[in-house]
Amino acid sequence: MLRTSLIRSSRGAAVVRSTPTAMVQRRQAHAISNPTLANIEKRWEAMPPQEQAELWMSLRDRMKVNWAELTLQEKKAAYYIAFGAHGPRAATPPGEAWKVLGYTGVGIAVSFVIFVLIRMGSNGPATTMTKEYQEATNEYLKSQNAEPISGISSEGYSGKGQVQSPPKRT
Repeated sequence: MLRTSLIRSSRGAAVVRSTPTAMVQRRQAHAISNPTLANIEKRWEAMPPQEQAELWMSLRDRMKVNWAELTLQEKKAAYYIAFGAHGPRAATPPGEAWKVLGYTGVGIAVSFVIFVLIRMGSNGPATTMTKEYQEATNEYLKSQNAEPISGISSEGYSGKGQVQSPPKRT
């Protein structure tokens, strides 16, 4: 018995080929044994990657046939492999929340210590943060006629201008 197929050649012309049916490879998916699929939920993570791949490929081939022909074990295994709680969908290990909370607390404590050390090593507030300096800035802005419409140089301005600090302590 011959199997005929229509194939396009490199020049675009159609060529008919006949191949003996015995030479055509057909992939028959046989039912997977129950011992292979038993407790797959517990064994999946411990299986070597090669064995996982082989099992998944055989299940994939098996799922290409009518699903009514699949055994209950095969359906359960296919569902678990596709959607089960393994890999990125695995449950978090116990105590992980406390570990995250602990490391976060350590990070905040280290940040606070660094902040305090920097503050202790500083020379106090900048000279531009004194009330006297800010009042001098206001006078300079008025002399330069800065913001003449609604700002510090406008008629009847009653705001504080650049003053935001208390007077310098002596």
